[in-house]
Amino acid sequence: MARSSSGVCRHCYRRVSSQARCRQTDRPAGACPYARPVLVHFRLTTPTDLTQQVVDLLLPHDWVTNVTLDRGVSLRPQGDVVEFDVAREKAGATMDDLRRIGLESCGGIVLTTPTGTPFDAAGRIEAAAPGHPDDAVIWDAVEEQAEAGAVPTVSYLVFMVIAVALGSIAVITDSAVLVVGAMVVGPEFSAVVAASAGVALRRPSLFVRGLQLLLYSFAFAILVVALLALVGRVIGLVETDDVLRPRPNTGFIWHPDAWSVIVALLAGAAGAMALAVSKAATMVGVFISVTTVPAAGNLALGLALWQRSEILGSAAQLGINIGCMVLAGALVLVLMRVGWTRVTTWSERLFGRQSDLGGAR
Repeated sequence: MARSSSGVCRHCYRRVSSQARCRQTDRPAGACPYARPVLVHFRLTTPTDLTQQVVDLLLPHDWVTNVTLDRGVSLRPQGDVVEFDVAREKAGATMDDLRRIGLESCGGIVLTTPTGTPFDAAGRIEAAAPGHPDDAVIWDAVEEQAEAGAVPTVSYLVFMVIAVALGSIAVITDSAVLVVGAMVVGPEFSAVVAASAGVALRRPSLFVRGLQLLLYSFAFAILVVALLALVGRVIGLVETDDVLRPRPNTGFIWHPDAWSVIVALLAGAAGAMALAVSKAATMVGVFISVTTVPAAGNLALGLALWQRSEILGSAAQLGINIGCMVLAGALVLVLMRVGWTRVTTWSERLFGRQSDLGGAR
């Protein structure tokens, strides 16, 4: 069970028994029943002349376990295979060490997250690493996800067109439900994060590719939906009054204000942090917070019906939201890259100390 020397669990901050075995689970003291240790599994393919350096790099650390070595089993590339588990908090540092000795360029590195780690040593290993596993950031994984988010794929464009079409229908029907649906379907946040990560990771090309994908995909989707709206206008399915009439549920889409800026900044910050610490559930809240796709849908209708005020207002809303999200996301990632480890370590000490004092009472 993973606990600190003060007798306070470093995960949930409950006091645990200092006896040899936990009173609640009858397992060795230190494995908190209220927290699950989180490990990352590494599988390395190493050239023979580099294998010993890798092993010597791993064995001295208390937060590494299950180290195995199979010599000569790798056929492509030829060499050895080393596998081990490491506390999630130290996965990034381990990657830096492997990169420093040159394994990234001459071998293979594969990271996976185990479904479960039901053995007592896992808690002790995780406890040896500073911080909490839920706060750990693996920057290589962040960069990989950002790279994937900047790639223009057919599925990305299809989702964008569908989302913008839903946004247009939401405007025509004045449906708040469809507005939310369009926001959730929209895939644009992956490109927003790519642009933000490009700034934080000092990757100008990634930043440019993220912005280009946003620009081209929105332009393509708006053009397609505008053409569909023109067809709808010809057959009587879309009328000018659908856009000009009072819309209490969707009128905000093309009226940006100070709150648009604030919400976009908060959403961009939350989304970037969720990406960094792998909190996928939080991303849904980001999707339905900002008026990007609905504004694009309203812009498409404005173009089809040639309503200048709708066009300008929607374009402003779209630009403000995207710009503020990229800015806030970049700022959060830069701050996390600079001082996140110190913040999480300080937090662990603070909460652990407070819990220890509470238990002493």
